[in-house]
Amino acid sequence: MAKISILSDQVANQIAAGEVIERPASIVKELVENSLDAGATSIEIEFKKGGANAIRIEDNGCGMSKDDALLSLERHATSKITSADDLDTLDSMGFRGEAIPSIASVSRFLLQTRSQDFDVGTEILVDGGKLVHCRECGMAIGTRISVSQLFNTVPARRKFLKTVATESAHIVHAARLYALAHPEVSFALIDDGRTLFRTPACRSLKDRVMEIYGKGSVGRLIEVDESEKDLSLRGLIGAPGHSRSSRHEMLMFVNNRPVDSRTLGYALIESYYGHIPKGRYPVAFLFLEVPPAQVDVNVHPAKREIRFRNESSVRGFAVRAILKALKSVVEVAAAPVELELKRNPAPAAPSAPKARLQFRSDAVASPLPGPSKPVESTKESPQRQSEPDQSDAPSQPEPQTASRDAPWRFAGWAQGDYALFDTDAGIVVLDVKAAQKRVWYERILVSQENRSVERQSLLLPVPVEFDPVSAAVLSDNMEFLESFGVEAPPFGRNFFRIESVPSWLAEGEAETYLRDVVELLRRGDISDRKATNNQELLAKHAANRVARSTDSTTEEELEALVDSLFQTSNPLTDPEGRPAFIEIARSELNRRFHKSG
Repeated sequence: MAKISILSDQVANQIAAGEVIERPASIVKELVENSLDAGATSIEIEFKKGGANAIRIEDNGCGMSKDDALLSLERHATSKITSADDLDTLDSMGFRGEAIPSIASVSRFLLQTRSQDFDVGTEILVDGGKLVHCRECGMAIGTRISVSQLFNTVPARRKFLKTVATESAHIVHAARLYALAHPEVSFALIDDGRTLFRTPACRSLKDRVMEIYGKGSVGRLIEVDESEKDLSLRGLIGAPGHSRSSRHEMLMFVNNRPVDSRTLGYALIESYYGHIPKGRYPVAFLFLEVPPAQVDVNVHPAKREIRFRNESSVRGFAVRAILKALKSVVEVAAAPVELELKRNPAPAAPSAPKARLQFRSDAVASPLPGPSKPVESTKESPQRQSEPDQSDAPSQPEPQTASRDAPWRFAGWAQGDYALFDTDAGIVVLDVKAAQKRVWYERILVSQENRSVERQSLLLPVPVEFDPVSAAVLSDNMEFLESFGVEAPPFGRNFFRIESVPSWLAEGEAETYLRDVVELLRRGDISDRKATNNQELLAKHAANRVARSTDSTTEEELEALVDSLFQTSNPLTDPEGRPAFIEIARSELNRRFHKSG
């Protein structure tokens, strides 16, 4: 076994960099935190090629003297704390003193700074952890840090960086978080010479959200402002029905520090149960104030995660505060429940012929013909239910696949979305929306594969405002979207006008569909380099959009739907793999009712 030795400062800094500097966005995070701790009222962030080529952070904070600037390059050198007890009263963003030496050890690092006590500034250049020079420079009060050639001393780390678009998105996300956390500070974000956003100091969070996410987003937000003992929760959350397809806009801050908190995340999602569709996520900009001694911000090297001393009390308080805000905008009408029992009409005489839907439940590999005559009901359809689906209903058994003929006779509706059929072998329950999704999924997929997406021009174009990042993504993917039937040319700064959509999409869904597709592009789920994946994902997404409400489905439309379902490649499931229908055999019914046969 080799002898134990003490690592050199350079190696120790590079190891620390592996914990603190995960990607270029980590550098932006650490340096912006330093700028805020220095009392800056103006911060400019510029980066190139996703930050791998260059990052510049400039502020008008208090700056540093020459001695402090040199000392900042040493590990564990900090002005934020002096003893362990200070962690219980921490009110600064940084405190470890590892960020600057870690960054300087894996890049070409240029620090220029000046405090108000000096007429000239100090310039320090460090290359891969080695000091190149320290000299005077002309400089306004404040600090400018330029980082280039990231991971030049550890080239293997560069291979783990994602695409330029992905790394850029992480930087933009980090910049937006700190801009939201500090509305009183002006922020500018520049990507390869293009200004993504430039926001002045704002008087309120709502003004800052409007500057970054656009004016249209503010109108669908409601305020949260609750206090309980030593806890306080304030901010903005989406009104009921206002949601996103990802968690990107579930933003949470604890004592003005952007954090990933499972406690707050679960509280937020739990509070929106019944207010947004399942699989969608709320929009939220929430700020929790808690005594510093009640939260540990030192559980993660990058200070990204936190831990509350009393998780349950924080979660309970957050749920109560959010529910109260939601309740303030929702009128709850408590209508009496009416229970209506009707006797089933007498079954039709055996001699009366019924129209049949002839197919077998094993028709997966080869489509079978649909009905040749309209479906006739064996009784009058009962009053359709209008209550929402329960997402936590018990799971249903999988469809049976016995190879036998099973004539279907429409019997009525149940629970809003389910069509009931009586068969010689038992009962069939058809999930109408699942069937619609399967049919539309295959139609849309075929049109996309054949590059024959039909589009419809909108009589009145739909104006849409995006945040600067989404606007840039949309501008860069105009041609790509047009190939899928969407035309949305720019119409001013961060504004676009939807002029045409695929023919299968309802006009009222145009804005929501475009926003969801842009979100998929931002996440990298689809791109102009993933043709097959694009078609599959967008077809599934589109099928979910065009699945109609079943409230107005007629028996003739139901006949056509079942006919179309059994012309698809897999009539047993919807595009996500959930059952399109289930069969309950007569033997199972007899067993449940304790009958012999």
